[in-house]
Order: sequence, then structure tokens, then C-alpha cells
Amino acid sequence: QLVESGGGLVQPGGSLRLSCSASGFALDDYAIGWFRQAPGKEREGVSCISKSDGNTVYARSVKGRFTISRDNAQNTVYLQMNSLKPEDTSIYYCARDPSGVCWMRPSRYDYWGQGTQVTVSS
Repeated sequence: QLVESGGGLVQPGGSLRLSCSASGFALDDYAIGWFRQAPGKEREGVSCISKSDGNTVYARSVKGRFTISRDNAQNTVYLQMNSLKPEDTSIYYCARDPSGVCWMRPSRYDYWGQGTQVTVSS
């Protein structure tokens, strides 16, 4: 099971930290990706952290503002989101990729969490 948490309502320029916690398997056996989907839009990749070397990938729209990290002891992956903008408003999902390599295509991910809502508004 993958469970996201940490979403909420924040003002533009604010910060949130999302968590993706796993039960039943070890997150460090997989690449873990964060995706988001706004109403009427396709699901898009936000960030990913690879299995072995911890290589990270970011979408151009969030690079420099978001940071992905992994805490293996807690079996949790985090997404620190700073300088949030209204266009970051979306449901955020984490997912696992058995290949262990960061690909930002949703079809490569075999297991998804239920999502957490992030709303950026004044």
C-alpha cells in the first residue's frame, strides 16, 4: 500500500511537504515518482528518485522549487514543495516503478497511492 499525505491549502509563495509511505514492500527496491493531475488535464510527472544511486529527476515547471528525497528507515519518500504557485494546484500521487530507473511516463508505474490534494490560493 502507498499512502500520500501532507497536502492542503497554502498561499502562493508558501511551502508544503508531501509524504509517500509504503507498507508491505520496501520503497528503496523501486524508483518512486510523484505525479499530479488537475481537473480536465492529463496526469503529469513531477519528480522521481531512482532505486540505486538516488538519481533525481524534475519536471521543468518545478525544478528549483521542489525537492524529492528518500528516508529508507521510515520507508517514506518526500516531496518538499517551495515557492508554490496557483498552477501547482492539483491532486498529487506517488507511484512505484519496478525498473528502478526514473522514467516520467505514468504507464511504467505499477502501483499508485490514492492521492493528496494540494491547493495554492490566496
